[in-house]
Amino acid sequence: MKRKNNKSLYLSIGCLLGFALWTVLVSLVNVEAIGPNGSEVGFAHLNKFVHNLTGVHMWLYTVTDWLGLVPIGVAFGFAVLGLAQLIKRKSLFKVDFDITALGIFYLVVMGVYAFFEYTVINYRPVLINGYLEASYPSSTTLLVMCVMSTSVMQLNNRIKNTALKKAIELIQLTFIAFMVLGRLISGVHWFTDIIGSILVSVGLVALYYRMMMWEK
Repeated sequence: MKRKNNKSLYLSIGCLLGFALWTVLVSLVNVEAIGPNGSEVGFAHLNKFVHNLTGVHMWLYTVTDWLGLVPIGVAFGFAVLGLAQLIKRKSLFKVDFDITALGIFYLVVMGVYAFFEYTVINYRPVLINGYLEASYPSSTTLLVMCVMSTSVMQLNNRIKNTALKKAIELIQLTFIAFMVLGRLISGVHWFTDIIGSILVSVGLVALYYRMMMWEK
């Protein structure tokens, strides 16, 4: 178990450092004004190639935008579970450790989201309702990967029926894959936005897994 814990820690550190390096590179390498209204983006040749390859599909953007409410609902459900335990047990220290860790995890994810809303690395490759919006990293990808991946861990610990557990896990992993690919193919994000989100999400989820293992 200790070796497994260390692997998750190394994965977390590696991905978070990789995300930091990737962010710096996106800010400095091959920066050109290829976005709307002359907005600049790094790795311009790569991003332009992928964007031209996928095109823009606003219907897919709308679908994935609405489906972004799913992880919000899941997070709200676990927040209600934690609140119910707190009220019943009358002590924060008696709330299940994995739920407390999940609450801390959600706060960290919200912090990352808020930071990049105000620290703009680049803007979307398309205007949304006539406006430029911050694009890096993809916030929907971040939200979906972080919330749904930790949800898989939570439900695996709480559901006893193996068949049901496997079915729910498959549904959630399929949902994650659809949302990540959907955001890329919709054309509302640069390729580097998606890569950045994947790196930071895997890093944070691996860190949460490490936190859960502390109790064991």
